[in-house]
Amino acid sequence: MKFPTLQKLSDIADIIGCTYVGADSFPVYGLNEIHVVTPGDIVFVDHPKYYDKALQSDATIILINKEVECPEGKALLISDDPFRDFNKLTKHFNPFQPSSVAISPSAKIGQGTIIQPNTFVGNNVVIGENCVIHPNVTIYDNIIIGNEVTIHAGTVLGADAFYYKNRPEGFDQLLSGGRVVIGDRVTLGASCTIDRGVTGDTTISAGTKIDNQVHVGHDTVIGKKCLIASQTGIAGCVVIEDEVTIWGQVGITSGVTIGHKAVLMAQCGATKSLKGGKAYFGTPAQETREQLKQIANTKRIPEILEKLK
Repeated sequence: MKFPTLQKLSDIADIIGCTYVGADSFPVYGLNEIHVVTPGDIVFVDHPKYYDKALQSDATIILINKEVECPEGKALLISDDPFRDFNKLTKHFNPFQPSSVAISPSAKIGQGTIIQPNTFVGNNVVIGENCVIHPNVTIYDNIIIGNEVTIHAGTVLGADAFYYKNRPEGFDQLLSGGRVVIGDRVTLGASCTIDRGVTGDTTISAGTKIDNQVHVGHDTVIGKKCLIASQTGIAGCVVIEDEVTIWGQVGITSGVTIGHKAVLMAQCGATKSLKGGKAYFGTPAQETREQLKQIANTKRIPEILEKLK
């Protein structure tokens, strides 16, 4: 998430009430999670296990809960609770804006686009040309939708990421300041839920077709011309490359990559990254040919035991 204007390190420290290491005027352009940071971004880290990863990332400002040696060319924000203060910054630079109308006056809607009754379109939404948005669709703030997109009834774009820190008093949510970006000629079935990125974008690329009742988690990137069947659940930060086919009731865990032209058979459980150009089924997902061999051998166990008598 980039800030509307360039900020100084001292200004950021004032917002969250912390000390810092670095020049007062050290430039700060935005804040992001570690997998999407670029120079000028703030990244937060609150566990020693991940200190080195954060300090060596592309982020140039590290919001951290211990004063450590600052890498050259970077700055530190020293906080007793980086998670809390990351949320403070998200709320400060991307505050919730309530709406009192069904279609926000700040929304931009392209020529030829049809929006059916009872649809909500939030602030700063951009919808391209010749789209069809069916009844009862909910489009949260800052969502970007391309041209010739069809979204069926009851689908929700832009709900918060399912991202929590477990504290003694209960679960504390990491606030979502990202977007959903839908490419040209995408179709979303009825009652799909596409969560916004925490700081970046949840992206569904051009030509992809998604069936009814599919969930896509925060910051996931789905490539071009993918087919995703009903009741599939895709966790956050997943990368699905181009022309992947995913059949019904597949589950994909967070942070994995599904390679180009992979096929995931129904009820598959992808617990790790899968290479492209192959078909998979089962949980944990394995290549179909290997799984079929194992099933065939398993069926022969009674026969083998009988021969051993």
